[in-house]
Amino acid sequence: MTLTNPWFLLAAIPVFGLCVLIHELGHFLTAKWAGIRVEEFGLGLPPRVLGFRKRDRGGWEVVWFGGPRTAEDAYDGEQLSRLNGTEKHPEQHHTIYSINLLPIGGFVRMPGENGEVNDEHGNYDPGSFASKTAGKRIIVLVAGVTMNVILAMVLFIFAYGVGQPVAAPQVGSVVKNSPAAAAGLRPGDTFIEVNGQPVHQFSDVQDITDALIGQQSSACKKDPKCTVAITAVIRHAGQKSTVTTVIHARVDPPQGQGPMGIVSTSNVVLIRYPFWEAPIRGVGETFSVTGQFISTIGQIITGRTQAQISGPVGIVKFTGEVAQSIPVEGWWPILSLTAILNINLAIVNILPFPALDGGRVFLILIELLRGGKRLKPELEGMINLAGMAILLALMVIITVSDVLHWSS
Repeated sequence: MTLTNPWFLLAAIPVFGLCVLIHELGHFLTAKWAGIRVEEFGLGLPPRVLGFRKRDRGGWEVVWFGGPRTAEDAYDGEQLSRLNGTEKHPEQHHTIYSINLLPIGGFVRMPGENGEVNDEHGNYDPGSFASKTAGKRIIVLVAGVTMNVILAMVLFIFAYGVGQPVAAPQVGSVVKNSPAAAAGLRPGDTFIEVNGQPVHQFSDVQDITDALIGQQSSACKKDPKCTVAITAVIRHAGQKSTVTTVIHARVDPPQGQGPMGIVSTSNVVLIRYPFWEAPIRGVGETFSVTGQFISTIGQIITGRTQAQISGPVGIVKFTGEVAQSIPVEGWWPILSLTAILNINLAIVNILPFPALDGGRVFLILIELLRGGKRLKPELEGMINLAGMAILLALMVIITVSDVLHWSS
């Protein structure tokens, strides 16, 4: 797939934005539930470009680039002039909702994320992340990846509902002197049934044929020319009536020809599923893709396969390529891609690596194994800072690689 119109690259903005928004929304909602003070809910990474925050006296204020982050700084000169020596202004706990300059992530900023204390006596700020029980902290940390998985299910359900683009059960080309050629098949012919089973896409023809060959393969071990009779109902190109023909598919075909000696057409058809079936398929697809990701990570760790990683630039390019296929293939490609990116984000974030959600959960589990004794805030902060530095370095390396291979 080649990107022919660079405007389709803009599709990455809503795709990335949705993935990040739903992830951070999970952290935000559970933090509010747990009684944690959320200081900022940001899309993108700082510096901040624009933010909004409620005022104590009502309405909203705009927090511009370089604007105040603390409650104390949020008061303007006119408000401060009304305060006398005995009067204290009310403490604000209103969240800043911000859009930040670097569009490569998001964050929910809470006090005490690295176990910091509030005073010299070691007392936790009651509204901080650190003051909450281990269970509540784990719930807040895993809420982001949970929301990503739920969104992936919803997107796959919608994708199956609007229609899955598949290769039509149609012959694109016929190999000379192949079983299909001997049976009279021609380019443009359409399969209606194979061995009494209706077919809706080209893969149905392949699956039925492979299943029949599998049943006969043990009986054909000593005969390399062994064939399996396939009864197919065909509609020839340009005709309305159908004919039934027998194709003697080869059990051991020449490489690249397939059992019948046919190649699928490039024509695409949309398969729409009923409203009751789409949720089942959507949830099943989510578990299937998740299992494939986990299996791939296991193979990379054990060295059985080589890691193939794309960073933000590579994903933007691929998203643009997928988006430009919408006029031909419908909404399935972009919906399923967004679902896959959500699953990818969830799995990566739950890995027990410092600075990631999974790394923070791992530190809480260590705390529980130590009988509730926490790591020193300084140590926890250094661990997460080191992890963030490694992640940023990897992102830079991957981004440079993506840029260098942009045209490939």
